[in-house]
Amino acid sequence: MSAPTPSSAQLAQSPAVLRAGRWWLVGDAGSVPLSDPAFITVLNGFAEALSAADRTVTALRVRPDEPSAASVPRTGGRR
Repeated sequence: MSAPTPSSAQLAQSPAVLRAGRWWLVGDAGSVPLSDPAFITVLNGFAEALSAADRTVTALRVRPDEPSAASVPRTGGRR
């Protein structure tokens, strides 16, 4: 699996940070580079999933011609 596109980014609100194509865990005491291939693969997959979700949300926001759920009238209300 390839690394996510940005060369430097924090993964959500986690201590995992991608810097120059390498994953690090960052804390108050300092930074530790990650070297476990299985863990790096999981981080890459999670970062790619977050990126895909962000792209999907952005694409949905760009479509102003489609009605949102809030603007569609409800049917079968109270009698």
